[in-house]
Amino acid sequence: MATETKTAPITLTEKALAEVKNIMQEKNVPAEYGLRIGVQGGGCSGMSYLLGFDKAKEADEVYNVEGISLIMDKKHAMYVLGMEVDFQDGLNARGFVFNNPQAKSTCGCGSSFSA
Repeated sequence: MATETKTAPITLTEKALAEVKNIMQEKNVPAEYGLRIGVQGGGCSGMSYLLGFDKAKEADEVYNVEGISLIMDKKHAMYVLGMEVDFQDGLNARGFVFNNPQAKSTCGCGSSFSA
């Protein structure tokens, strides 16, 4: 079963945490679900970020970040170690932003990278 660990390999800014909590409340996300963050193949730079609500699975690590269960497949940690997730709500853009020190290059959309 998934294990709960103390220190998450990524951080969420106050804006990102507030938006995640807001979405969870608005969409009535069940209590047993957490925020899944990871990577998947694809995107214009080779890999893209995965962000959504899900239940923890066997190969997952679960972290408690300000009362939110952060779920991540153990194999994804090396791609997102040290990453900061922010939320922008401005005139030009609205959405989650990934600041990843592990990314060697990124694309213009900001949701795809190469490691």
